[in-house]
Amino acid sequence: MAHKAGFVNIVGNPNVGKSTLMNSLVGERLSIITSKSQTTRHRIMGIVSGEDFQIVYSDTPGVIKPSYKLQESMLSYSVGALSDADVLLYVTDTVEKIDKNIDFIEKVRLSAIPTILIINKIDISDPAQLENLVVRWRELLPEAQILPISAKVGFGVEQLLPRIKEMLPEGEGFFDKDTLTDRSLRYFASEIIREKILLHYEKEIPYCTEVIIENYEESPTLDRISAVILVMRQSQKGIIIGQGGSMLKRVSTEARKDLEIFLGKKVFLEIFVKVEDNWRDSTAKLKKLGYNE
Repeated sequence: MAHKAGFVNIVGNPNVGKSTLMNSLVGERLSIITSKSQTTRHRIMGIVSGEDFQIVYSDTPGVIKPSYKLQESMLSYSVGALSDADVLLYVTDTVEKIDKNIDFIEKVRLSAIPTILIINKIDISDPAQLENLVVRWRELLPEAQILPISAKVGFGVEQLLPRIKEMLPEGEGFFDKDTLTDRSLRYFASEIIREKILLHYEKEIPYCTEVIIENYEESPTLDRISAVILVMRQSQKGIIIGQGGSMLKRVSTEARKDLEIFLGKKVFLEIFVKVEDNWRDSTAKLKKLGYNE
């Protein structure tokens, strides 16, 4: 049997379940998940290899109309995913308006990339509603295969792998068979901390913060991690820290526990907070933070 390999990019609007699907397909928690929009900021790869195939999945930020340079960078990852994919997974759900970001849907149609249209969250839908959605999506993306699933409960996800393998081109793998992702431990540490910020702070605070890992020392039994949370204003620094440091302690404790599960060993984590004026609208600062790569 010929070996197949290719890039499968996951795209769609915010909060439709792209990251949940990515983690389910890869079998590991690579993308952080919260109920807030714009949780995913980067493009992250998850690599699944078998004896006769290798699939390089990419989770991308939700498609948004950008209001500042950070969002422009996030959108560039999503648009870029339309140019280097062998297969597209366009994820929608049973809740969002079908014509949301219709311009991006048109880009998907014109890309001519083999596409699987995934209708997620069918566990909160009914048969009549789902049938109507399938009809309407066939009109928008007539060449796409359509697969209703529930990524949260795992229903229908197992049907994706054989469909994807059929659509992949023949060829050798791009990575060693035991490679799981292109991201470093520093990246996952920063994302786990940022997930706690998204979970515990409201309004604009999570969208004005970035996490930098300043130091990461590995050992067989204990990793020592020093992190900085960037905010845009002094008032935000006070909110992040909380009265008597209570909020920062909560974030640090929960992040440390998740890191210990992720790494399978003890973690010493210290987190500081720093004001960096308007970091999310500065091209130079964003580049330094790893955006616009």
